[in-house]
Amino acid sequence: MEQTTITPESVAKEILTEKFPNAAVMFLAGSLIRGEATRFSDLDLVVVFDHVDQAHRESFYYRGWPVEAFVHDAETLKYFFYEVDAKSAFAALPQMVIEGKTITEPNELSGQLKELAQKVMDNGPPALDKVEMDKRRYHITDLIDDIREPRSRAELMGSGAKLLESMADFYFRANGKWSASGKTIFRKLGDADVSMQKQFEFAFAELFAEANPLPCIELAEKILKEHGGFLFDGYKLDAPEDWRKSD
Repeated sequence: MEQTTITPESVAKEILTEKFPNAAVMFLAGSLIRGEATRFSDLDLVVVFDHVDQAHRESFYYRGWPVEAFVHDAETLKYFFYEVDAKSAFAALPQMVIEGKTITEPNELSGQLKELAQKVMDNGPPALDKVEMDKRRYHITDLIDDIREPRSRAELMGSGAKLLESMADFYFRANGKWSASGKTIFRKLGDADVSMQKQFEFAFAELFAEANPLPCIELAEKILKEHGGFLFDGYKLDAPEDWRKSD
């Protein structure tokens, strides 16, 4: 008897046929495509129709596979590329389209969407102005002060979790790179600079496993140094003039 091999691609094709038969384009992306999947990894799908009333994200199980589907048409996808991902500096959706394997038959639209996604990525995130740079420097300074002498191990972990994302975001943005959060931080650090990735890993392993804040303090000092260093004394952030509410 002929055995059928179940692969992410074969499951995605079944989903296309059964759930999204009218899709113009469907890409399969994420860790399964990169060869980095675990037993709990999602099938990440970008599904593009000729028209949708509203773009949406939906989650479901299919034959035991957890699936995350990002449903768009070309106009909503373009909006998310430029108005959501690009402005936030977290270009998850363009990256999914670039790396994604085309499950539908390749066509003109699939090529155009990949070209557009690549253009967004090549343009890079918006540069940080002085206000945003100082805001991030101040926030990191505040978190570093919290880990210098925490009241408890629990508070150290809480402050450390925020510090990891804040320091990584600062490193990426200050160097004109797309940002990352959560589990993608260390992969993106490795793509940018393997030495920096190792420094982050060591510093935060020491913080979380050994309650030793010194490597994190030294790393924060290093990545902030060429941008003005720690910031507290004299820092001022004005609220917008129209932020007032009369009776």
